Amino acid sequence: MVRINITEAKNHLSKYLRRVKKGETIILCERNVPFAEIGPIKPESRQLRPIGLDKGRFIVPENINDPLPDWLLDAFEGKKSE
Repeated sequence: MVRINITEAKNHLSKYLRRVKKGETIILCERNVPFAEIGPIKPESRQLRPIGLDKGRFIVPENINDPLPDWLLDAFEGKKSE
């Protein structure tokens, strides 16, 4: 991890960005006081999630497709219940 001041970062941005691309983290400082961190983004997983990953962790209720009650629909629409 490298600590650099803003002026150094502005003057040599390309150099430090190459280091970030290689996986290094840069700490930005203002008058030698750290205030920000620049680091590589973790690559997104390209692997498909398996079907049934949460099987057995919850149960879908029988009434899942029933209409919502009026008081709840009113709340979604911003109507005040009586």
